[in-house]
Amino acid sequence: MNILSLIGRDSELFEDDIKTHEKELSEKVSSSSFLVIGGAGSIGQAVTKEIFKRNPKKLHVVDISENNMVELVRDIRSSLGYIDGEFATFALDIGSIQYDAFIKNDGKYDYVLNLSALKHVRSEKDPFTLMRLIEVNIENTDKTVLQSIENGSKKYFCVSTDKAANPVNMMGASKRIMEMFLMRRSLEMPISTARFANVAFSDGSLLHGFNQRIQKRQPISAPSDVRRYFVTPKESGELCLMSCLLGENRDIFFPKLSDKLHLITFADIAIKYLKNIGYEPYLCESEEEARKLAETLPNEGKWPCYFFKSDTTGEKDFEEFFTDNETLDLERFENLGIIKNEAEFDEEKLEYFINTIINLKENKAWTKEEIVKLFFRMIPDFGHKETGKYLDGRM
Repeated sequence: MNILSLIGRDSELFEDDIKTHEKELSEKVSSSSFLVIGGAGSIGQAVTKEIFKRNPKKLHVVDISENNMVELVRDIRSSLGYIDGEFATFALDIGSIQYDAFIKNDGKYDYVLNLSALKHVRSEKDPFTLMRLIEVNIENTDKTVLQSIENGSKKYFCVSTDKAANPVNMMGASKRIMEMFLMRRSLEMPISTARFANVAFSDGSLLHGFNQRIQKRQPISAPSDVRRYFVTPKESGELCLMSCLLGENRDIFFPKLSDKLHLITFADIAIKYLKNIGYEPYLCESEEEARKLAETLPNEGKWPCYFFKSDTTGEKDFEEFFTDNETLDLERFENLGIIKNEAEFDEEKLEYFINTIINLKENKAWTKEEIVKLFFRMIPDFGHKETGKYLDGRM
């Protein structure tokens, strides 16, 4: 399946920039050691492969998902083979004592790339998952930055999200707060990051769900009014690698808007997807109708689809990678923009945030309202709007 054609493109986004900087990228990778945290997710696997194919001296990959890690190794061995340097994977939770022991045992890496994240907007629907989102996206990031500083790493890279620009959901706001913590640590070591478009067919994404629905002979469901930018998994890996190796301290890389990168609705991709695999989309009036027709329509070369207007909490009307008050460099790369940052942060706010979270967790009792209030304290113009409806309430 050609992912580029499904997202309305015929060429790779960063191919010119990669070609221009390939010599520098390859030299840095081949002379360096790397730790990739969250390396078995879709972006993590893409980053790991970009590093692996440039023959690093040492490449360690950590992820909580044992099964995804096995697939990563199988994928690399089947496509890229082997390297002269050390390649090893570890099925560890980075918030655990076992991970801390792992870092204490070695911990010497030139570059640390953190791709671990809770990325779903739906993760804010209950206070318990929401607290884990804070732990993974903010607390574990700050912890691993401190470990990298203590071990003398050259650079720390962490993935952010386009949803951190003028956030309207708790996931995007958590990444914006994470960026604030990174600004503080940037006084102690160089740090860069990247704000992403949606990664097409990444694990857990709606587009990845299309594959699952076809395999299980179930209807396709998607919002008709939500338009998003998409990059391929390979492009996500390239974006991270360039930010990590070529970014200056406090740089935030993002895909530059151009003829190659444009908005497309999930419904439009669903239609392209179905036609690509030989089915004609059949539009249904309800979920119930779609479920019922899934039993018979595929035999006629048609696939039931239910497209709807979005009304769930945390959905943004449009996507943006930067805000009006951020300083941009749009000249250095062909298809990459850079947000240039000073080390601006509010030490008192950061400490208040961490202490509040620690207290809530120690009491083993908190509400979503308490956490939302805390987020508003950190981001006064936070555009959060609670509709009481969540994606788990749809197909």
